[in-house]
Amino acid sequence: MPAAPDGDIARLLGIMARLRNPEGGCPWDLEQDFASIAPYTIEEAYEVADAIDRNDLPALKDELGDLLLQVVFHAQMANEQGAFAFGDVVDAICDKMVRRHPHVFGDASFADAEAQTVNWEAIKAAERKAAGEEDTSALAGISRGLPEWQRAVKLQSRAARVGFDWPDTAPVIDKLHEEIDEVRVELAAAPSPERDVRLEDEIGDLLFVAANLARHAKVDVGGALRGANLKFERRFRAMEALAAADGTSMSALTLAQQEALWVRVKQQGL
Repeated sequence: MPAAPDGDIARLLGIMARLRNPEGGCPWDLEQDFASIAPYTIEEAYEVADAIDRNDLPALKDELGDLLLQVVFHAQMANEQGAFAFGDVVDAICDKMVRRHPHVFGDASFADAEAQTVNWEAIKAAERKAAGEEDTSALAGISRGLPEWQRAVKLQSRAARVGFDWPDTAPVIDKLHEEIDEVRVELAAAPSPERDVRLEDEIGDLLFVAANLARHAKVDVGGALRGANLKFERRFRAMEALAAADGTSMSALTLAQQEALWVRVKQQGL
């Protein structure tokens, strides 16, 4: 058995309980509820991903602590309501991991990772049925709280398991061009509330197909977009530095001059 981890979770639980104590606790912490804390939970998960992207292990340690605090915060609020405690959260995930890995903790065996994934989904479906859920769709159980790009990929992947999928990237690219053309049509239409609704719908279709292309190409949409964001930020900051070195600012330049800076930055390999 692995050695017990270092660190005292009881200390962290005690700190959180004290912060939430109506007598002498923190006013801000006492004002919070599940809904108000949820955005922070999501933010901390993204900060963990950012530390991983930057391969910054000291930052990863710090961000994982922040994320753990979110779990403790939610558990403390639930405990105050008599719903469940932190220990129940730990027990639930331990039971789930054992249940979903019968090839590790039981006698099951699978030919490969794909077969194991199929069994994982079957176990999840059985869990939903045991919990009284009546939705038997192939799309059942996909959280509506996921970032929309991630939910799009999950919806597409689930549909693909029952054969509703393009065979390769070629028809996906064709569909992408089709969606771009439909966006162009709406952009060319006379502005109106109805046109705005159609435009949002067509751009949504375009983004959905772009996510599908990434899935077929086995590219993580979130990772690709984070990379694109970082690249844009890096290049734009370099453009600002070049402008400052020339004694001016980005806002004082024409679009053509800004574009020239962008080309210079790209040529520098940034």
